[in-house]
Amino acid sequence: MTIKTAKNDYPILDQLRERWSPRAFNGQPIEKEKLQSIFEAARWTPSASNIQPWRFIVGEKGSETYKLIASTLVEFNQLWALTAPVLFLAIANKTTPKGGTNTAALYDLGQAVANLTFEASALGIYVHQMGGFDNTEAARLFDVPDNYTVATAIAVGYIGDPEILHENLKKMEISPRERRKAHESVFTGKFGQASEIFD
Repeated sequence: MTIKTAKNDYPILDQLRERWSPRAFNGQPIEKEKLQSIFEAARWTPSASNIQPWRFIVGEKGSETYKLIASTLVEFNQLWALTAPVLFLAIANKTTPKGGTNTAALYDLGQAVANLTFEASALGIYVHQMGGFDNTEAARLFDVPDNYTVATAIAVGYIGDPEILHENLKKMEISPRERRKAHESVFTGKFGQASEIFD
């Protein structure tokens, strides 16, 4: 079992250092109370005007919901995601209560998924978000209203042995995690101007 801990330059929480997106899950079902905690963490996410645009459709392995979510995944993701005991869709309401456009909807959904991801991490559970799925088909299969957008498919579970993966995926599972340096993303003054906080 591989745990790809971040090689951070500055101190951060252990849940952040140890969070990563595995493709090998051991298939062990996630306890109901832990799933409840994960989505409770999403519930308490901040959002613009407290609109709370996030919605989730959750399928546990063996259920029709799980099978339908799995059917929307691209072939590459189907190679590994079906080792996860839970699949779910993250959905954003694009409209405000007054019928206007909620320009912060996807931003707030992303925050909610981040919150649930770190709650999961604290519980020893791993989350892998996927853009590789057919969101139009997902919306059709689950009768998602037109004012909502299906943003992401997500696999959740306990980490498994990389040896269970297709040969083409094993290298990605054990390779070191890499990110550009923080100072390359943080500016002061104009865009692209290095911030003095990293001097």
